[in-house]
Amino acid sequence: MFSFSSEPGQLCDGVTRREFLRVGGAAMLGLSLPKILALQANADTALDPSEPLNGFGNAKSVILLFLQGGPSHIDIWDPKPDAPSNVRGEFKPIRTNVSGIWLSETMPLLAKQMDKATLIRSVSYTPAGLFNHTAAMYQMVTGETPDKVKPSGQLDPPAPYDHPNVASHVSKFLPPDVPMLASVQLPRPMQESNIIGKGGNAGFLGRAYDPYFLFQDPNEEIKLDDLKLRPEVPPVRLEQRKNLLETINAGMPEMEKVAETYALNEYYDKAYDLILSQRARNAFDLTQEPDAMRDRYGQHTFGQSVLLARRLIEAGTRFVQVNWPSVANGDPF
Repeated sequence: MFSFSSEPGQLCDGVTRREFLRVGGAAMLGLSLPKILALQANADTALDPSEPLNGFGNAKSVILLFLQGGPSHIDIWDPKPDAPSNVRGEFKPIRTNVSGIWLSETMPLLAKQMDKATLIRSVSYTPAGLFNHTAAMYQMVTGETPDKVKPSGQLDPPAPYDHPNVASHVSKFLPPDVPMLASVQLPRPMQESNIIGKGGNAGFLGRAYDPYFLFQDPNEEIKLDDLKLRPEVPPVRLEQRKNLLETINAGMPEMEKVAETYALNEYYDKAYDLILSQRARNAFDLTQEPDAMRDRYGQHTFGQSVLLARRLIEAGTRFVQVNWPSVANGDPF
């Protein structure tokens, strides 16, 4: 089993909150997960199974609400009530069920559950080039600063040598236990000024670990043509194609080497299982949710995207990144 933690006896299915923050903090400092693993592999300290384990230990999935272009932190997590009027938010601060922590009045339900959350208000980034959104976005989701920032503030388009999105690490080292998409990103790509930048895909880990990109409005009927068989391809024919691919790879070492380099074999196997399974298609079907539940999440793009993220996680997806639907689009908050 892949060991993710330096805590004694902790494995990938028992990561403590402290260990998660330690790994995340190291990523912020430029020490990405592969580097951490290499250091741990060379460590001399052996695990002591007799030492007790602490922490929640059962977290196996993540929903990341990435609010680029969304509500400001002063309007949700950090109201700054003592700051000057031109700094603090327009909303009033409210108490939470944790002494000394205040939230904006826009978050009354979360305020009652703050003892179950961790609030970090000191996160920042170290820019490469300009202080701009795209460089900060890249660092937040990869743990690395971008290697090149254009004078306009935009990054180069995504490339195979980019550092992977955190979801891609999860897809590689903790894949789903069932035929299900390992990670999903919705309802729009990570972009600035309608330009898709780096940070959203698997980069050097290979395309097999790219998130499944669903750039559709969940309020509308979601089309999943790539998760079902085409009418002219029955299951028997699909099985024949799979067998043919395996035969070709086995008989042509060079082709097999190329496939391994780009992790295409894993990609095809996952696609094959997904197509034959109803699990993914059912998870994307929001019509299975009661109207009252859909209303509770909000009948708008962001609310329905979060509801869809919950359904995907319940179906076995490990990581779902929900991006804010559109920069300054007036989507209800």
